[in-house]
Amino acid sequence: MTLEPLPDDLARDTAAYRRALGAFATGVCVITADSPSGPLGITANSFTSVSLEPRLVLWCLDERSDRWPVFAAAERFAIHVLPSSDQALSRRFAKGVAVLEEGEFVRASDGPPCLPEALVRFECTTHDRIQMGDHLIIVGRVEAFDDAGGEALTFFRGRYGALSEPST
Repeated sequence: MTLEPLPDDLARDTAAYRRALGAFATGVCVITADSPSGPLGITANSFTSVSLEPRLVLWCLDERSDRWPVFAAAERFAIHVLPSSDQALSRRFAKGVAVLEEGEFVRASDGPPCLPEALVRFECTTHDRIQMGDHLIIVGRVEAFDDAGGEALTFFRGRYGALSEPST
């Protein structure tokens, strides 16, 4: 199969480009960090592993986000891979109330605020920040992680879904 160059009008069509990107199914994460207003969360699906040694992961922050100042400056943060039952949490941190109230998070000593019921959680210190286009790539060094197992929340073509662990 040979791909033809895009016509100019389609190449400039941001909505069409977004739809095309949506063909890549992803997991759904909520990242948390401390802010002057208290612990804050943001939903992201731009999460990936970078390195096993050292343990590095990355996620991308849109520069148009109202939470940019907090997450761009955070030295510690936690990434939570959401279980399939947490669509409401994903929606909340995508566009809703972003500040976590007492009882909605836990914290290990001086670590970042953590959601108690994540499928997987990575507690990170910021390793690097790279401005790329209209996003900031935030690379975190994983200091601790938990894996509760279970069914993962997914996102594909603008819709939520679920993916189960393979049976053994």
